[in-house]
Amino acid sequence: MNRNPTWKYLLLLFIVAFGVIYATPNLYQAEPGLQVVGARTAEVDNSVLTRVQSTLKNANIEVKAISLEGGKIRARLTSEQDQTRGQALLKEELGNLYPVALADMTTTPDWLQSLGGAPMYLGLDLRGGVHFLMQVDMAAAEKKANDDYYEDIRKNLREEGLRYSGIVRKPNGGIAVRFSTEDVRGKADNLLSTRYPELQRTETDESGNFLLNIQVSEAGLAEIRKAALKKNMLALRNRIDQLGVSEPVIQQQGVDRIVVQLPGVKDPSIAKDILGKTATLEIHLVDEDNQASNVRGRVPAGSQRYYFRDGTPILLEKRVLYSGENIIDASAGFSQQDGGPVVNIKLDAKGATINSDVTGDNIGNRMAVVYVETIGQPVQGSDGEIKFVSKEIKEVITAPRINDQLGKSFIITGLDGPKEAQNIALLLRAGSLAAPVYIIEERTVGPSLGQENIAKGFSSVLFGFLAVLVFMVIFYRVFGAVASFALVLNLVIIVGVLSLLQATLTLPGVAGMVLTVGMAVDANVLIFERIREEIKGGAAPQMAIHRGYDNAFSTIIDANLTTLIAALVLFNFGTGPIRGFAITLSIGIATSMITAIFASRVVVNFIYGNRRLEKLSI
Repeated sequence: MNRNPTWKYLLLLFIVAFGVIYATPNLYQAEPGLQVVGARTAEVDNSVLTRVQSTLKNANIEVKAISLEGGKIRARLTSEQDQTRGQALLKEELGNLYPVALADMTTTPDWLQSLGGAPMYLGLDLRGGVHFLMQVDMAAAEKKANDDYYEDIRKNLREEGLRYSGIVRKPNGGIAVRFSTEDVRGKADNLLSTRYPELQRTETDESGNFLLNIQVSEAGLAEIRKAALKKNMLALRNRIDQLGVSEPVIQQQGVDRIVVQLPGVKDPSIAKDILGKTATLEIHLVDEDNQASNVRGRVPAGSQRYYFRDGTPILLEKRVLYSGENIIDASAGFSQQDGGPVVNIKLDAKGATINSDVTGDNIGNRMAVVYVETIGQPVQGSDGEIKFVSKEIKEVITAPRINDQLGKSFIITGLDGPKEAQNIALLLRAGSLAAPVYIIEERTVGPSLGQENIAKGFSSVLFGFLAVLVFMVIFYRVFGAVASFALVLNLVIIVGVLSLLQATLTLPGVAGMVLTVGMAVDANVLIFERIREEIKGGAAPQMAIHRGYDNAFSTIIDANLTTLIAALVLFNFGTGPIRGFAITLSIGIATSMITAIFASRVVVNFIYGNRRLEKLSI
């Protein structure tokens, strides 16, 4: 009655082997190391590997192992001191093209790695590092979108020959276009409805003028906010890659916030300075016709007054020729003429075409490079809502005369020093932010606190685990020992699954494992108590075992299913640590049902299935 077919033994053996293989890498302690990757256009090859090896060797830094795989160089070192010194030397040797990150190198044996075995990542609270909660200024994103629509609408109407007598931005963010005839307004309405279906248009008449009022629809605004959040996350990830941080965490929180966690970062000021900057470039032509007479007086309609860094005013045409969005690469360097710091810029196809056309038509005139940065801080209003007071700073870096037609490359001069050239190049390589972001929460977790958290988390799992084992053996004898085996197997499988998924283990995840230990044994308690009831009711031992497992099955499924639903709700609506807890709990529920219902029954049948029983040790 309680005998196991061969396939059940094979399946149990497979489950045990799976858990042991993929949990074992976590027993191997990581060692300090360095990771070298290529920037957007730089490729890491054998020549870079040779430079890394020679630099470390010349500095007498012992390298335990070094490899080039997947476009990354990973070097395993002997100490954290060598790690820090090696990073500084390689940064100086390789420059901005090859960011160098501090990394923890696995010591997992090759045969385990060949099977896909790797240790779990440790979260910020276990490893140490910095945590930023960043708010995206969605109002600025909407304003930028409205400004883009304003310029595009003007351009489209001019290209189609639809004359308008005025176009203005409305205080509510909309656009109003004034026409002299109703017929032209109708043609403009048809044109814009075809090219911009996301815009809402209404027609009104006012003092003999025919107005076309244009507003972005709610669906369009939602798409603008969503796109701004996604672009900001991508730009932040690119900037972090340039900073040289391994295994960063960048997550969306809600509809307008981003969580950035940088494990292993000891100085948050550098990351804070780079992540929070909303910087880009704008290229304008200098208004040469009105420069001398109006630079300090009245500004013509098509121009705007800007200032160099020393306060000298200059008149530029309002029209932006191209901006940072058209830049595909930027690198810091030094001028061949005077040795001063410069930034070498490469443009995409659209930017190169505009650059070629404009410079070809304006030889002898000047073209200005304007550095644009948005700064500000969050302010909590009386209603508790966080609002932003932001200010856009624009300063002319340089305004050289166009001596020849340019193409896809040009050089920015007039910088304060090499450090500024490096920062500007980094920001431009990573891409500009779609909207300003503000750091509204900052936390720093030291490595020593992370080690303390690891020790406490491990102790909580161990003590809870041992307490449950002792309880089960005392109360259920042999069956308690079987449950203890299932409990050990359950923990091994949880660790194995988390490692296989390359999940990040945090303190809430450890809490989920502790809770799983108690829940896993609960299923065995239900089964064993049912067996006791069957024996008290007069059933034979073999029949009691059979009925105990079969009759408790539905109760176990119901109990675990309701907990699983709660865990899925936590995962769906929670963020950050709550999600980590929910993931660990969900995996634990699934594995506990496998070990409690299947694994323990196979072992019990192995012990009692082929025997004539007078009584059970339960």
